[in-house]
Amino acid sequence: MTTSGANYNKNRVPPGQTLVSGLPVLHYGSTWNVDKTNWTLKLFGLIKDEVELSFEDFLKLRESKLHCDIHCVTGWSRLDAPWEGIKTTKLKEVINILPSAKFVLVHALGNFTTNLPIDEFFDDDAMLATKFEGEPITPEHGAPVRLVVPKLYFWKSAKW
Repeated sequence: MTTSGANYNKNRVPPGQTLVSGLPVLHYGSTWNVDKTNWTLKLFGLIKDEVELSFEDFLKLRESKLHCDIHCVTGWSRLDAPWEGIKTTKLKEVINILPSAKFVLVHALGNFTTNLPIDEFFDDDAMLATKFEGEPITPEHGAPVRLVVPKLYFWKSAKW
């Protein structure tokens, strides 16, 4: 699973990180098996009106592709990871963010939360991913949707 040699740009791998070719499975607690028919995305807080999207409505926001480098605080990096899903910028089409909003608090199953600056959440390379390497994300990686925020260490990329 690890890679070494001259076939990658060492400047893209932070000091102390080990380059991997797959996507390690790391999380605390159980793996959730979420039925797409019961999945919802709730957008609330410092926005004009609360919005709730079903999985079907979520996919209508138009999927995009993303290739990015991922770095995890546990010491691994993956270069050019191929994701597909809905860029977070598309969420701005369904919500009206109040000027006082400065941060996003992401809630996931298992009472997991992660916070990030609103500019990082709505960066052009942040995505709510539904596929990895052309295949639907597996439950171990957060199926049916996981957040991907490449510029921040991967623990900010909440699963489920």
